[in-house]
Amino acid sequence: MRRKTLSVKIGNLSIGSDHSIKTQSMTTASTMDTFKSVEEAIRIIETGGKLVRFTAPNINEAKNLLNIKKSLLEKGYNTPLVADIHFTPNAALEASTIVEKVRINPGNYVDKKRFKIKEYDEKSYQDEIEKIKEKFIPLISSCKENSVAMRIGTNHGSLSDRIMNRFGDTPIGMVESAMEFLRICQDNDYNQIVLSMKSSNPIVMIHAYRLLVKSMENENMHYPLHLGVTEAGDGLDGRIKSALGIGTLLSEGIGDTIRVSLTEDPEFEIPAAEKIIKKINSISEKNRLKNTDKRAFSFSKRETLLTEGIGGKNPPIVISSNSNSFEGNYPDFIFIKDLKNLDKSKKYIMCHKEFSKNQPKNVFPYFSSLKDFRKSNNTSDSLNFIEIDIKKITNTIIQTFSNSTVLVLSIDKCSRHDFLNAFRFLEDNEIKIPVILKGNYRSSDFEQVAIDASIDLGSLLLEGMGNGVWIETEEFDDKINELSFLILQNTRTRIFKTDYISCPSCGRTKFDLQDTTALVKKYTNHLKGLKISVMGCIVNGPGEMADADYGYVGSGDGIISLYKGKELVKRNIPSKNAVDELIHLIKDNDDWVDPKN
Repeated sequence: MRRKTLSVKIGNLSIGSDHSIKTQSMTTASTMDTFKSVEEAIRIIETGGKLVRFTAPNINEAKNLLNIKKSLLEKGYNTPLVADIHFTPNAALEASTIVEKVRINPGNYVDKKRFKIKEYDEKSYQDEIEKIKEKFIPLISSCKENSVAMRIGTNHGSLSDRIMNRFGDTPIGMVESAMEFLRICQDNDYNQIVLSMKSSNPIVMIHAYRLLVKSMENENMHYPLHLGVTEAGDGLDGRIKSALGIGTLLSEGIGDTIRVSLTEDPEFEIPAAEKIIKKINSISEKNRLKNTDKRAFSFSKRETLLTEGIGGKNPPIVISSNSNSFEGNYPDFIFIKDLKNLDKSKKYIMCHKEFSKNQPKNVFPYFSSLKDFRKSNNTSDSLNFIEIDIKKITNTIIQTFSNSTVLVLSIDKCSRHDFLNAFRFLEDNEIKIPVILKGNYRSSDFEQVAIDASIDLGSLLLEGMGNGVWIETEEFDDKINELSFLILQNTRTRIFKTDYISCPSCGRTKFDLQDTTALVKKYTNHLKGLKISVMGCIVNGPGEMADADYGYVGSGDGIISLYKGKELVKRNIPSKNAVDELIHLIKDNDDWVDPKN
Protein backbone atom coordinates (compact mmCIF):
# COMPACT_ATOMS: atom_id res chain seq x y z
CA MET A 1 0.00 0.00 0.00
CA ARG A 2 1.13 3.59 -0.63
CA ARG A 3 2.35 5.39 2.45
CA LYS A 4 -0.44 7.76 3.52
CA THR A 5 0.39 11.44 3.01
CA LEU A 6 -1.40 14.75 2.95
CA SER A 7 -2.09 16.34 -0.45
CA VAL A 8 0.08 19.16 -1.75
CA LYS A 9 -1.36 21.49 -4.37
CA ILE A 10 1.06 22.59 -7.10
CA GLY A 11 -0.87 24.79 -9.48
CA ASN A 12 -3.42 22.53 -11.17
CA LEU A 13 -1.66 19.40 -9.91
CA SER A 14 -1.98 17.49 -6.64
CA ILE A 15 0.82 15.40 -5.14
CA GLY A 16 0.34 12.76 -2.45
CA SER A 17 -0.93 9.27 -1.72
CA ASP A 18 -4.47 10.04 -2.90
CA HIS A 19 -3.13 10.87 -6.37
CA SER A 20 -1.14 9.09 -9.06
CA ILE A 21 2.66 9.16 -8.99
CA LYS A 22 3.84 12.12 -11.07
CA THR A 23 6.90 12.40 -13.34
CA GLN A 24 9.03 15.47 -13.83
CA SER A 25 12.24 16.73 -15.43
CA MET A 26 14.48 19.81 -15.50
CA THR A 27 15.58 22.03 -18.37
CA THR A 28 19.26 22.28 -19.26
CA ALA A 29 19.27 25.69 -20.97
CA SER A 30 20.18 28.89 -19.17
CA THR A 31 17.05 30.29 -17.54
CA MET A 32 17.98 33.67 -19.03
CA ASP A 33 17.46 32.14 -22.47
CA THR A 34 13.68 32.30 -22.65
CA PHE A 35 13.36 30.72 -26.09
CA LYS A 36 15.49 27.64 -25.34
CA SER A 37 13.97 27.22 -21.89
CA VAL A 38 10.46 27.29 -23.30
CA GLU A 39 11.40 24.93 -26.12
CA GLU A 40 12.88 22.40 -23.67
CA ALA A 41 9.91 22.74 -21.32
CA ILE A 42 7.51 21.94 -24.16
CA ARG A 43 9.50 18.83 -25.07
CA ILE A 44 9.28 17.67 -21.46
CA ILE A 45 5.55 18.36 -21.28
CA GLU A 46 4.74 16.72 -24.60
CA THR A 47 6.67 13.62 -23.56
CA GLY A 48 4.43 13.36 -20.50
CA GLY A 49 6.21 15.31 -17.74
CA LYS A 50 3.79 16.70 -15.15
CA LEU A 51 6.16 19.29 -13.67
CA VAL A 52 9.01 21.26 -15.24
CA ARG A 53 11.89 22.60 -13.17
CA PHE A 54 14.25 25.48 -13.99
CA THR A 55 17.38 26.56 -12.18
CA ALA A 56 17.38 30.06 -10.69
CA PRO A 57 20.87 30.65 -9.28
CA ASN A 58 20.39 34.42 -9.03
CA ILE A 59 17.60 36.95 -8.82
CA ASN A 60 17.72 37.91 -12.52
CA GLU A 61 17.12 34.33 -13.58
CA ALA A 62 14.33 34.06 -11.02
CA LYS A 63 12.71 37.14 -12.52
CA ASN A 64 12.97 35.72 -16.04
CA LEU A 65 10.80 32.79 -14.97
CA LEU A 66 7.90 35.20 -15.49
CA ASN A 67 8.76 35.55 -19.19
CA ILE A 68 9.09 31.79 -19.53
CA LYS A 69 5.75 31.22 -17.81
CA LYS A 70 3.97 33.82 -19.97
CA SER A 71 5.39 32.30 -23.14
CA LEU A 72 4.28 28.80 -22.15
CA LEU A 73 0.78 30.02 -21.29
CA GLU A 74 0.55 31.82 -24.63
CA LYS A 75 1.39 28.55 -26.34
CA GLY A 76 -1.32 26.75 -24.39
CA TYR A 77 0.79 25.03 -21.71
CA ASN A 78 -0.25 25.42 -18.08
CA THR A 79 1.97 22.71 -16.57
CA PRO A 80 3.19 23.75 -13.09
CA LEU A 81 6.68 25.23 -13.01
CA VAL A 82 9.31 24.75 -10.31
CA ALA A 83 12.21 27.05 -9.45
CA ASP A 84 15.38 25.30 -8.27
CA ILE A 85 17.29 27.42 -5.74
CA HIS A 86 20.75 27.04 -4.26
CA PHE A 87 22.63 29.59 -2.14
CA THR A 88 20.34 32.56 -2.91
CA PRO A 89 17.31 33.20 -0.63
CA ASN A 90 16.46 36.39 -2.53
CA ALA A 91 16.06 34.39 -5.74
CA ALA A 92 13.72 32.00 -3.92
CA LEU A 93 11.61 34.91 -2.69
CA GLU A 94 11.35 36.33 -6.21
CA ALA A 95 10.50 32.94 -7.72
CA SER A 96 7.76 32.36 -5.12
CA THR A 97 5.77 35.18 -6.68
CA ILE A 98 5.92 33.57 -10.15
CA VAL A 99 6.04 29.76 -10.19
CA GLU A 100 3.87 27.10 -8.54
CA LYS A 101 6.65 25.47 -6.54
CA VAL A 102 10.04 26.44 -5.16
CA ARG A 103 12.73 23.85 -4.46
CA ILE A 104 15.35 24.76 -1.86
CA ASN A 105 18.37 22.79 -0.73
CA PRO A 106 18.65 22.94 3.09
CA GLY A 107 22.37 22.28 2.83
CA ASN A 108 23.11 25.58 1.11
CA TYR A 109 20.02 27.80 1.40
CA VAL A 110 21.67 29.73 4.24
CA ASP A 111 24.89 27.84 4.96
CA LYS A 112 27.98 28.45 2.86
CA LYS A 113 29.83 25.16 2.67
CA ARG A 114 33.50 25.55 3.55
CA PHE A 115 34.35 21.98 4.60
CA LYS A 116 35.51 23.24 7.97
CA ILE A 117 35.85 21.04 11.03
CA LYS A 118 34.24 22.72 14.01
CA GLU A 119 32.81 21.61 17.31
CA TYR A 120 29.23 22.85 17.87
CA ASP A 121 27.93 23.00 21.42
CA GLU A 122 24.17 23.22 21.88
CA LYS A 123 24.16 27.03 22.00
CA SER A 124 26.25 27.51 18.86
CA TYR A 125 24.15 24.89 17.07
CA GLN A 126 20.93 26.70 17.99
CA ASP A 127 22.46 30.02 16.94
CA GLU A 128 22.88 28.49 13.47
CA ILE A 129 19.22 27.43 13.46
CA GLU A 130 18.19 31.00 14.32
CA LYS A 131 20.16 32.26 11.31
CA ILE A 132 18.21 29.81 9.15
CA LYS A 133 14.91 31.12 10.49
CA GLU A 134 15.86 34.70 9.62
CA LYS A 135 16.32 33.77 5.95
CA PHE A 136 13.74 31.00 5.68
CA ILE A 137 10.62 32.39 7.36
CA PRO A 138 10.22 35.18 4.74
CA LEU A 139 10.09 32.48 2.03
CA ILE A 140 7.48 30.54 3.99
CA SER A 141 5.37 33.68 4.31
CA SER A 142 5.63 34.40 0.58
CA CYS A 143 4.72 30.82 -0.33
CA LYS A 144 1.67 30.96 1.93
CA GLU A 145 0.60 34.31 0.51
CA ASN A 146 0.97 33.15 -3.11
CA SER A 147 -0.33 29.57 -2.63
CA VAL A 148 3.03 28.19 -3.72
CA ALA A 149 4.31 24.74 -2.75
CA MET A 150 7.85 24.00 -1.64
CA ARG A 151 10.25 21.11 -1.97
CA ILE A 152 12.82 20.75 0.78
CA GLY A 153 15.35 18.83 -1.25
CA THR A 154 18.35 17.40 0.58
CA ASN A 155 21.32 16.26 -1.48
CA HIS A 156 23.93 13.89 -0.12
CA GLY A 157 26.56 15.99 -1.86
CA SER A 158 25.72 19.33 -0.29
CA LEU A 159 25.16 18.91 3.44
CA SER A 160 26.09 21.93 5.53
CA ASP A 161 29.22 22.04 7.66
CA ARG A 162 26.99 22.12 10.74
CA ILE A 163 25.29 18.86 9.77
CA MET A 164 28.54 17.27 8.60
CA ASN A 165 30.27 18.01 11.91
CA ARG A 166 27.45 16.62 14.03
CA PHE A 167 26.10 13.74 11.93
CA GLY A 168 28.72 13.15 9.24
CA ASP A 169 28.15 12.48 5.56
CA THR A 170 25.40 9.98 6.38
CA PRO A 171 21.74 9.26 5.65
CA ILE A 172 20.81 10.42 9.14
CA GLY A 173 22.64 13.68 8.44
CA MET A 174 20.60 14.10 5.27
CA VAL A 175 17.38 13.54 7.20
CA GLU A 176 18.23 15.96 9.99
CA SER A 177 19.16 18.61 7.40
CA ALA A 178 15.60 18.43 6.04
CA MET A 179 13.93 18.09 9.43
CA GLU A 180 15.46 21.37 10.64
CA PHE A 181 13.65 23.21 7.84
CA LEU A 182 10.52 21.12 8.12
CA ARG A 183 10.08 21.96 11.81
CA ILE A 184 10.34 25.65 10.99
CA CYS A 185 7.58 25.21 8.39
CA GLN A 186 5.39 23.44 10.93
CA ASP A 187 5.96 26.16 13.50
CA ASN A 188 4.78 28.68 10.93
CA ASP A 189 1.63 26.75 9.92
CA TYR A 190 2.84 25.89 6.43
CA ASN A 191 2.29 22.37 5.13
CA GLN A 192 2.40 22.53 1.31
CA ILE A 193 5.68 20.69 1.31
CA VAL A 194 7.30 17.84 -0.63
CA LEU A 195 10.63 16.39 0.52
CA SER A 196 13.49 14.56 -1.17
CA MET A 197 16.68 12.75 -0.11
CA LYS A 198 18.87 12.42 -3.20
CA SER A 199 22.22 10.69 -3.58
CA SER A 200 24.23 9.26 -6.46
CA ASN A 201 24.52 6.04 -4.44
CA PRO A 202 21.18 4.16 -4.55
CA ILE A 203 21.66 2.44 -1.19
CA VAL A 204 22.44 5.75 0.57
CA MET A 205 19.36 7.25 -1.09
CA ILE A 206 17.15 4.32 -0.03
CA HIS A 207 18.32 4.38 3.57
CA ALA A 208 17.87 8.16 3.77
CA TYR A 209 14.26 8.03 2.55
CA ARG A 210 13.38 5.23 4.96
CA LEU A 211 14.95 7.17 7.82
CA LEU A 212 13.06 10.30 6.77
CA VAL A 213 9.74 8.42 6.81
CA LYS A 214 10.57 7.09 10.27
CA SER A 215 11.57 10.54 11.55
CA MET A 216 8.41 12.15 10.19
CA GLU A 217 6.24 9.42 11.69
CA ASN A 218 7.89 10.01 15.05
CA GLU A 219 6.88 13.68 14.83
CA ASN A 220 3.44 13.01 13.32
CA MET A 221 4.35 14.40 9.90
CA HIS A 222 2.97 12.95 6.68
CA TYR A 223 4.40 14.88 3.75
CA PRO A 224 4.72 13.55 0.17
CA LEU A 225 8.11 12.50 -1.15
CA HIS A 226 9.88 13.17 -4.44
CA LEU A 227 12.24 10.33 -5.40
CA GLY A 228 15.40 10.38 -7.46
CA VAL A 229 18.95 9.06 -7.73
CA THR A 230 20.94 12.17 -8.48
CA GLU A 231 23.81 12.12 -10.98
CA ALA A 232 22.66 8.70 -12.23
CA GLY A 233 24.57 9.08 -15.51
CA ASP A 234 23.47 8.13 -19.01
CA GLY A 235 22.50 5.13 -21.10
CA LEU A 236 21.69 1.81 -19.53
CA ASP A 237 23.74 2.60 -16.40
CA GLY A 238 21.61 5.65 -15.65
CA ARG A 239 18.36 3.77 -16.09
CA ILE A 240 19.48 0.83 -13.97
CA LYS A 241 20.78 3.03 -11.15
CA SER A 242 17.56 5.08 -11.11
CA ALA A 243 15.34 1.98 -11.19
CA LEU A 244 17.29 0.49 -8.29
CA GLY A 245 16.72 3.44 -5.99
CA ILE A 246 13.32 4.68 -7.10
CA GLY A 247 11.84 1.23 -7.75
CA THR A 248 12.89 -0.20 -4.39
CA LEU A 249 11.15 2.60 -2.51
CA LEU A 250 8.04 2.67 -4.69
CA SER A 251 7.68 -1.09 -4.17
CA GLU A 252 7.46 -0.32 -0.45
CA GLY A 253 4.77 2.31 -0.99
CA ILE A 254 7.20 5.21 -0.51
CA GLY A 255 7.17 8.01 -3.09
CA ASP A 256 4.68 10.33 -4.77
CA THR A 257 6.63 11.99 -7.59
CA ILE A 258 9.82 10.90 -9.36
CA ARG A 259 12.60 12.06 -11.63
CA VAL A 260 15.08 9.90 -13.51
CA SER A 261 18.19 12.13 -13.64
CA LEU A 262 20.02 11.27 -16.86
CA THR A 263 22.98 12.94 -18.55
CA GLU A 264 20.84 13.18 -21.66
CA ASP A 265 18.29 15.59 -23.12
CA PRO A 266 15.58 16.07 -20.49
CA GLU A 267 12.70 14.62 -22.48
CA PHE A 268 14.41 11.19 -22.39
CA GLU A 269 13.94 11.10 -18.63
CA ILE A 270 10.15 10.92 -18.79
CA PRO A 271 9.71 7.57 -20.64
CA ALA A 272 12.20 5.92 -18.28
CA ALA A 273 10.31 7.30 -15.29
CA GLU A 274 6.98 6.11 -16.68
CA LYS A 275 8.39 2.62 -17.16
CA ILE A 276 9.42 2.51 -13.51
CA ILE A 277 5.85 3.46 -12.57
CA LYS A 278 4.48 0.86 -14.99
CA LYS A 279 6.53 -1.82 -13.26
CA ILE A 280 5.35 -0.72 -9.83
CA ASN A 281 1.73 -0.64 -10.97
CA SER A 282 2.10 -4.26 -12.08
CA ILE A 283 2.90 -5.27 -8.51
CA SER A 284 -0.24 -6.21 -6.62
CA GLU A 285 -1.12 -3.71 -3.90
CA LYS A 286 -1.16 -6.50 -1.33
CA ASN A 287 2.44 -7.34 -2.16
CA ARG A 288 3.81 -3.87 -1.43
CA LEU A 289 5.43 -3.79 1.94
CA LYS A 290 6.92 -1.65 4.63
CA ASN A 291 10.55 -2.70 5.05
CA THR A 292 11.12 -3.56 8.69
CA ASP A 293 14.09 -5.78 7.93
CA LYS A 294 17.40 -5.17 9.69
CA ARG A 295 18.69 -3.87 6.34
CA ALA A 296 16.19 -1.02 6.24
CA PHE A 297 18.76 1.48 7.48
CA SER A 298 22.14 -0.18 6.98
CA PHE A 299 23.80 -2.61 4.61
CA SER A 300 24.73 -6.16 5.55
CA LYS A 301 25.52 -8.99 3.19
CA ARG A 302 23.84 -12.33 3.82
CA GLU A 303 26.39 -14.92 4.97
CA THR A 304 26.55 -18.01 2.75
CA LEU A 305 28.64 -21.08 2.10
CA LEU A 306 31.07 -21.18 -0.81
CA THR A 307 29.85 -23.75 -3.34
CA GLU A 308 31.84 -24.22 -6.56
CA GLY A 309 32.79 -20.51 -6.55
CA ILE A 310 29.27 -19.33 -5.69
CA GLY A 311 28.61 -17.54 -2.40
CA GLY A 312 31.01 -17.03 0.47
CA LYS A 313 32.88 -13.76 0.02
CA ASN A 314 32.78 -14.03 -3.76
CA PRO A 315 30.88 -11.42 -5.78
CA PRO A 316 27.56 -12.44 -7.37
CA ILE A 317 27.77 -14.58 -10.48
CA VAL A 318 26.07 -14.26 -13.86
CA ILE A 319 24.20 -17.18 -15.44
CA SER A 320 23.17 -16.79 -19.06
CA SER A 321 22.09 -18.75 -22.11
CA ASN A 322 24.34 -16.47 -24.18
CA SER A 323 28.02 -17.39 -24.15
CA ASN A 324 29.27 -14.05 -25.52
CA SER A 325 31.36 -11.76 -23.33
CA PHE A 326 30.45 -8.22 -22.33
CA GLU A 327 33.46 -5.91 -22.06
CA GLY A 328 35.64 -8.98 -21.62
CA ASN A 329 33.43 -10.57 -18.98
CA TYR A 330 31.93 -13.97 -19.76
CA PRO A 331 28.97 -15.41 -17.86
CA ASP A 332 30.20 -17.52 -14.96
CA PHE A 333 27.83 -20.33 -16.00
CA ILE A 334 26.27 -20.85 -19.43
CA PHE A 335 22.94 -22.64 -19.73
CA ILE A 336 23.05 -25.12 -22.65
CA LYS A 337 20.69 -27.61 -24.27
CA ASP A 338 23.34 -30.06 -25.50
CA LEU A 339 27.05 -30.82 -25.12
CA LYS A 340 28.16 -29.53 -28.50
CA ASN A 341 31.15 -27.16 -28.73
CA LEU A 342 32.01 -27.05 -25.04
CA ASP A 343 34.93 -24.91 -23.88
CA LYS A 344 36.96 -26.57 -21.13
CA SER A 345 37.71 -23.17 -19.56
CA LYS A 346 34.02 -22.38 -18.99
CA LYS A 347 31.29 -23.78 -16.75
CA TYR A 348 27.91 -24.98 -17.99
CA ILE A 349 24.44 -25.81 -16.71
CA MET A 350 21.99 -28.12 -18.43
CA CYS A 351 18.58 -29.63 -17.67
CA HIS A 352 18.89 -32.57 -15.26
CA LYS A 353 17.14 -34.82 -17.78
CA GLU A 354 20.11 -34.47 -20.13
CA PHE A 355 22.72 -34.66 -17.38
CA SER A 356 24.66 -37.75 -16.30
CA LYS A 357 27.53 -38.29 -13.92
CA ASN A 358 29.73 -39.34 -16.84
CA GLN A 359 29.62 -35.90 -18.41
CA PRO A 360 32.50 -33.37 -18.26
CA LYS A 361 33.31 -32.02 -14.80
CA ASN A 362 32.48 -28.47 -15.91
CA VAL A 363 28.79 -29.30 -16.57
CA PHE A 364 26.22 -29.18 -13.76
CA PRO A 365 22.52 -30.11 -13.56
CA TYR A 366 19.56 -27.78 -13.20
CA PHE A 367 16.38 -29.03 -11.55
CA SER A 368 13.22 -27.03 -12.17
CA SER A 369 11.55 -28.35 -9.02
CA LEU A 370 12.39 -29.89 -5.68
CA LYS A 371 10.40 -32.96 -6.72
CA ASP A 372 12.67 -33.51 -9.75
CA PHE A 373 15.76 -33.22 -7.57
CA ARG A 374 14.53 -35.72 -5.00
CA LYS A 375 13.55 -38.27 -7.64
CA SER A 376 16.69 -37.96 -9.72
CA ASN A 377 19.58 -40.39 -9.75
CA ASN A 378 21.65 -37.98 -11.84
CA THR A 379 22.79 -35.40 -9.33
CA SER A 380 26.23 -33.83 -9.25
CA ASP A 381 28.60 -34.52 -6.39
CA SER A 382 29.84 -30.92 -6.46
CA LEU A 383 27.03 -28.56 -7.63
CA ASN A 384 23.28 -28.80 -8.24
CA PHE A 385 21.02 -25.87 -9.18
CA ILE A 386 17.51 -26.35 -7.79
CA GLU A 387 14.60 -24.00 -8.42
CA ILE A 388 12.15 -24.11 -5.54
CA ASP A 389 8.90 -22.45 -4.57
CA ILE A 390 10.08 -19.88 -2.04
CA LYS A 391 6.62 -19.67 -0.49
CA LYS A 392 7.10 -23.24 0.69
CA ILE A 393 10.57 -23.00 2.20
CA THR A 394 10.68 -24.85 5.52
CA ASN A 395 13.41 -26.33 7.68
CA THR A 396 12.27 -29.80 6.63
CA ILE A 397 12.83 -28.96 2.96
CA ILE A 398 16.13 -27.21 3.51
CA GLN A 399 17.56 -30.05 5.60
CA THR A 400 17.32 -32.36 2.60
CA PHE A 401 19.96 -30.34 0.76
CA SER A 402 23.68 -30.98 0.89
CA ASN A 403 26.55 -28.51 0.61
CA SER A 404 26.54 -29.14 -3.15
CA THR A 405 23.27 -27.22 -3.54
CA VAL A 406 22.54 -23.74 -4.87
CA LEU A 407 18.94 -22.53 -4.78
CA VAL A 408 17.33 -20.71 -7.70
CA LEU A 409 14.48 -18.39 -6.76
CA SER A 410 12.35 -17.11 -9.64
CA ILE A 411 10.69 -13.70 -9.54
CA ASP A 412 8.13 -15.02 -12.06
CA LYS A 413 6.40 -17.05 -9.38
CA CYS A 414 6.55 -14.62 -6.45
CA SER A 415 6.95 -11.00 -5.39
CA ARG A 416 9.61 -8.90 -3.68
CA HIS A 417 7.59 -9.42 -0.49
CA ASP A 418 7.99 -13.20 -0.89
CA PHE A 419 11.71 -12.80 -1.55
CA LEU A 420 12.23 -10.74 1.59
CA ASN A 421 10.30 -13.25 3.66
CA ALA A 422 12.34 -16.12 2.20
CA PHE A 423 15.67 -14.46 2.92
CA ARG A 424 14.51 -13.53 6.40
CA PHE A 425 13.62 -17.19 6.99
CA LEU A 426 17.02 -18.36 5.71
CA GLU A 427 18.88 -15.95 7.96
CA ASP A 428 16.72 -16.52 11.03
CA ASN A 429 17.40 -20.25 10.70
CA GLU A 430 21.10 -19.80 9.86
CA ILE A 431 20.66 -21.54 6.51
CA LYS A 432 23.65 -20.54 4.40
CA ILE A 433 22.87 -22.07 1.02
CA PRO A 434 23.75 -19.66 -1.84
CA VAL A 435 20.79 -18.23 -3.79
CA ILE A 436 20.52 -17.26 -7.46
CA LEU A 437 17.90 -14.64 -8.41
CA LYS A 438 16.18 -15.52 -11.68
CA GLY A 439 13.83 -13.48 -13.85
CA ASN A 440 12.17 -14.15 -17.21
CA TYR A 441 11.07 -11.03 -19.10
CA ARG A 442 8.74 -11.00 -22.09
CA SER A 443 8.49 -7.30 -22.94
CA SER A 444 9.43 -6.25 -26.48
CA ASP A 445 10.88 -3.00 -25.04
CA PHE A 446 14.45 -3.50 -23.80
CA GLU A 447 14.38 -0.36 -21.65
CA GLN A 448 11.36 -1.84 -19.85
CA VAL A 449 13.17 -5.18 -19.43
CA ALA A 450 16.20 -3.39 -17.93
CA ILE A 451 14.04 -1.42 -15.51
CA ASP A 452 11.97 -4.46 -14.51
CA ALA A 453 15.03 -6.63 -13.87
CA SER A 454 16.74 -3.86 -11.92
CA ILE A 455 13.74 -3.50 -9.62
CA ASP A 456 13.12 -7.25 -9.28
CA LEU A 457 16.65 -8.56 -8.93
CA GLY A 458 18.92 -5.57 -8.43
CA SER A 459 16.98 -4.19 -5.49
CA LEU A 460 17.66 -7.43 -3.59
CA LEU A 461 21.35 -7.49 -4.48
CA LEU A 462 21.54 -3.87 -3.37
CA GLU A 463 20.59 -4.97 0.13
CA GLY A 464 23.02 -7.87 0.40
CA MET A 465 20.72 -10.68 -0.70
CA GLY A 466 21.43 -13.06 -3.56
CA ASN A 467 24.62 -14.62 -4.92
CA GLY A 468 23.94 -14.25 -8.61
CA VAL A 469 21.52 -13.24 -11.36
CA TRP A 470 19.96 -15.26 -14.14
CA ILE A 471 18.02 -13.18 -16.67
CA GLU A 472 16.06 -14.66 -19.56
CA THR A 473 14.26 -12.75 -22.31
CA GLU A 474 12.38 -13.69 -25.46
CA GLU A 475 13.80 -11.01 -27.77
CA PHE A 476 17.05 -9.71 -26.28
CA ASP A 477 19.34 -12.70 -25.90
CA ASP A 478 22.21 -10.61 -27.27
CA LYS A 479 21.78 -8.00 -24.51
CA ILE A 480 21.23 -10.04 -21.38
CA ASN A 481 24.92 -10.33 -20.48
CA GLU A 482 25.33 -6.56 -20.68
CA LEU A 483 22.24 -6.07 -18.53
CA SER A 484 23.32 -8.68 -15.97
CA PHE A 485 26.80 -7.26 -15.48
CA LEU A 486 25.54 -3.67 -15.35
CA ILE A 487 23.03 -4.55 -12.64
CA LEU A 488 25.90 -5.98 -10.60
CA GLN A 489 28.06 -2.93 -11.34
CA ASN A 490 25.39 -0.45 -10.31
CA THR A 491 24.55 -2.32 -7.13
CA ARG A 492 28.30 -2.18 -6.43
CA THR A 493 28.31 -5.89 -5.76
CA ARG A 494 30.67 -6.73 -8.63
CA ILE A 495 32.82 -3.97 -10.05
CA PHE A 496 34.22 -4.70 -13.50
CA LYS A 497 34.58 -1.23 -15.02
CA THR A 498 34.87 2.45 -14.19
CA ASP A 499 31.92 3.84 -12.25
CA TYR A 500 30.76 7.27 -13.41
CA ILE A 501 28.77 9.80 -11.40
CA SER A 502 27.50 12.43 -13.83
CA CYS A 503 24.77 14.98 -13.32
CA PRO A 504 21.88 15.55 -15.74
CA SER A 505 22.93 19.12 -16.57
CA CYS A 506 20.88 22.27 -15.97
CA GLY A 507 21.08 25.99 -16.59
CA ARG A 508 24.00 26.28 -14.15
CA THR A 509 26.25 24.11 -16.35
CA LYS A 510 28.85 26.09 -18.29
CA PHE A 511 29.99 23.37 -20.70
CA ASP A 512 28.40 20.64 -22.81
CA LEU A 513 27.94 17.98 -20.17
CA GLN A 514 26.87 15.19 -22.51
CA ASP A 515 29.84 15.59 -24.85
CA THR A 516 32.25 16.05 -21.96
CA THR A 517 30.98 12.97 -20.13
CA ALA A 518 31.35 10.95 -23.32
CA LEU A 519 34.91 12.25 -23.75
CA VAL A 520 35.89 11.43 -20.16
CA LYS A 521 34.46 7.93 -20.60
CA LYS A 522 36.32 7.44 -23.88
CA TYR A 523 39.70 7.87 -22.23
CA THR A 524 39.05 6.41 -18.77
CA ASN A 525 36.48 3.60 -19.12
CA HIS A 526 39.18 0.93 -18.91
CA LEU A 527 40.12 1.92 -15.34
CA LYS A 528 38.38 -0.90 -13.51
CA GLY A 529 37.22 -0.03 -10.02
CA LEU A 530 37.69 3.74 -10.16
CA LYS A 531 34.80 6.12 -9.53
CA ILE A 532 34.92 9.35 -11.56
CA SER A 533 32.50 12.27 -11.18
CA VAL A 534 31.63 14.65 -14.01
CA MET A 535 29.70 17.61 -12.54
CA GLY A 536 28.35 20.68 -14.26
CA CYS A 537 28.74 22.99 -11.25
CA ILE A 538 29.73 23.13 -7.58
CA VAL A 539 26.24 22.66 -6.09
CA ASN A 540 26.72 18.94 -5.50
CA GLY A 541 30.15 18.45 -6.98
CA PRO A 542 32.56 18.37 -4.02
CA GLY A 543 30.10 16.60 -1.75
CA GLU A 544 29.12 13.85 -4.17
CA MET A 545 32.79 13.36 -4.90
CA ALA A 546 33.19 12.12 -1.35
CA ASP A 547 31.98 8.93 -3.00
CA ALA A 548 34.30 9.27 -6.00
CA ASP A 549 38.02 8.91 -6.53
CA TYR A 550 38.31 11.80 -8.99
CA GLY A 551 36.10 14.72 -9.88
CA TYR A 552 35.75 16.92 -12.96
CA VAL A 553 33.68 19.97 -11.97
CA GLY A 554 32.56 23.05 -13.87
CA SER A 555 33.62 26.14 -11.92
CA GLY A 556 32.96 28.87 -14.49
CA ASP A 557 32.27 29.55 -18.12
CA GLY A 558 34.45 26.96 -19.87
CA ILE A 559 36.57 26.57 -16.72
CA ILE A 560 37.10 23.27 -14.89
CA SER A 561 38.33 22.30 -11.44
CA LEU A 562 39.73 18.86 -10.68
CA TYR A 563 39.36 17.02 -7.38
CA LYS A 564 40.98 14.02 -5.75
CA GLY A 565 38.18 12.82 -3.50
CA LYS A 566 36.98 15.99 -1.75
CA GLU A 567 40.27 17.80 -2.21
CA LEU A 568 40.51 20.52 -4.86
CA VAL A 569 43.86 19.91 -6.56
CA LYS A 570 43.68 21.92 -9.79
CA ARG A 571 41.58 24.94 -10.69
CA ASN A 572 40.95 27.35 -13.58
CA ILE A 573 41.66 24.74 -16.27
CA PRO A 574 40.27 25.58 -19.73
CA SER A 575 37.74 22.88 -20.61
CA LYS A 576 39.63 22.03 -23.83
CA ASN A 577 42.59 20.87 -21.70
CA ALA A 578 40.68 19.43 -18.75
CA VAL A 579 40.42 15.78 -19.85
CA ASP A 580 44.19 15.65 -20.43
CA GLU A 581 44.72 17.22 -17.00
CA LEU A 582 42.40 14.65 -15.46
CA ILE A 583 44.44 11.84 -16.99
CA HIS A 584 47.65 13.43 -15.64
CA LEU A 585 46.08 13.64 -12.19
CA ILE A 586 45.10 9.96 -12.27
CA LYS A 587 48.63 9.05 -13.38
CA ASP A 588 50.21 11.20 -10.67
CA ASN A 589 48.28 9.19 -8.09
CA ASP A 590 49.34 5.84 -9.59
CA ASP A 591 45.77 4.89 -10.52
CA TRP A 592 46.37 4.83 -14.26
CA VAL A 593 46.84 1.72 -16.36
CA ASP A 594 47.28 1.79 -20.11
CA PRO A 595 44.29 0.46 -22.07
CA LYS A 596 44.68 -2.88 -23.80
CA ASN A 597 44.68 -2.72 -27.59
